[in-house]
Amino acid sequence: MNKNLAMWSGPRNLSTAMMYCFAQRTDCSVVDEPYYAAYLKDTGIQHPFYEEIIDTGITNADDVAQQCLQKPPQGWVYQKHITKHLMPNYATDWLANVTNVFLIRHPAQVINSYHVKDENPEMSDIGIADQWRIYERACELGQSPVVIDSADILSNPEQMLHKLCEAIGIEFQSTMLHWPKGPKDYDGPWASHWYHSVWQSNGFSKPAGGIPEVEPFLSPLLAEAMPYYERMQKMALKL
Repeated sequence: MNKNLAMWSGPRNLSTAMMYCFAQRTDCSVVDEPYYAAYLKDTGIQHPFYEEIIDTGITNADDVAQQCLQKPPQGWVYQKHITKHLMPNYATDWLANVTNVFLIRHPAQVINSYHVKDENPEMSDIGIADQWRIYERACELGQSPVVIDSADILSNPEQMLHKLCEAIGIEFQSTMLHWPKGPKDYDGPWASHWYHSVWQSNGFSKPAGGIPEVEPFLSPLLAEAMPYYERMQKMALKL
């Protein structure tokens, strides 16, 4: 099995906590959102720290793909990917040569969390249709990608991480359950805008109770997103 692990999630979806989790392994380094600079350059979307992201990241999508295929110097490389960053016009053949995992979250939770940081999210913001597109492409390329639901991880982190590690062919390490508080040297330059809550943590938080309501004007977005989530949830690892 290829030791480049590509973890695909939408924004506001436990993705940073999972990156911190894998960074605690003795055999794993991590990469934070390698396509972000290319995505911003090609779309012109003015996200926080736009200039710094462009200046410090790889802005050519083909070059990012090559980076994602580089043989790890030792052990594994965990690639934290936000699905909307891999735009439909970007090359995807490289997915055949990495280990792909899809981290899902109920759209109501994603929408509410994104709305706090960036009001009035649209389908293109939350990345769930892109997640399904990338999943289908990985399947076309002969993969059998792993799907895991963030709610299950929060409900029982140790059990679900055991299942995830088994599914991708590595040993579980108990160090994955905790990390030091505060910024990390592998955080992207956007971290101070997006990662504040996870910086306050030293492990997985307790799950929130139930599925939240969304603002009425966001109900059409939730209705559009739910079928993608429901398809992928059926394939997710189970507690």
